[in-house]
Amino acid sequence: MVTLLETDAVLKRGLTALAKADPVMARLAAEGVVPQLRKRPPGFEGLAWIIVGQQVSTASAAAIWGRLRLILDPPEPARFLSLSDEDLRGAGLSAMKVRTIRATAMEIVDGRLPLDRLDELPADEAHALLTRVKGIGPWTANIYLLFCLGHPDAFPGGDLAVQEAARIAYGLTDRPDAKALTALAESWRPWRGVAAKVLWAYYRVVKAREGSPVT
Repeated sequence: MVTLLETDAVLKRGLTALAKADPVMARLAAEGVVPQLRKRPPGFEGLAWIIVGQQVSTASAAAIWGRLRLILDPPEPARFLSLSDEDLRGAGLSAMKVRTIRATAMEIVDGRLPLDRLDELPADEAHALLTRVKGIGPWTANIYLLFCLGHPDAFPGGDLAVQEAARIAYGLTDRPDAKALTALAESWRPWRGVAAKVLWAYYRVVKAREGSPVT
């Protein structure tokens, strides 16, 4: 059973382990870069919310989700499958997101995607089950594992903010791509998710110093 990021005590354990394993992580901790616990509800609702929020602003995602929730009651896979494409498009979902969430709901209903048991699996195995669903990519899978389940080793190496924070923190000439950053993150196992949270927090610190807005 995986120890999930559900308490400050678990987060602190992860931060301590990272500081011992990586001097850069130790330096960031010494500078006061400490992430906060953030968690959304797990299950179909949490995963659907993440898919809704892909490639749109936070405000737009909230507006679309608000309209969707009016017709998605209860927010369960079977209910989503009962809604027509016209209903879902009327709530603001793109055709691609309708297909992705519908495919997700079908996988759950048919028992091929055990969302209620993903927290029992290593991050890589849980990630593989999620990305088998057509339309769910690596970023979506990792964000779900990290922010809905609190999986301590989920690592969104393709996230641009995490990549940019790593570039600055490690003094790299170029921003590392997903492959390079995932390779760097090997030394952070089994706390890669905590490291991602540290880098997000550091990204906000850097942007605040620059006076730039954080999206």
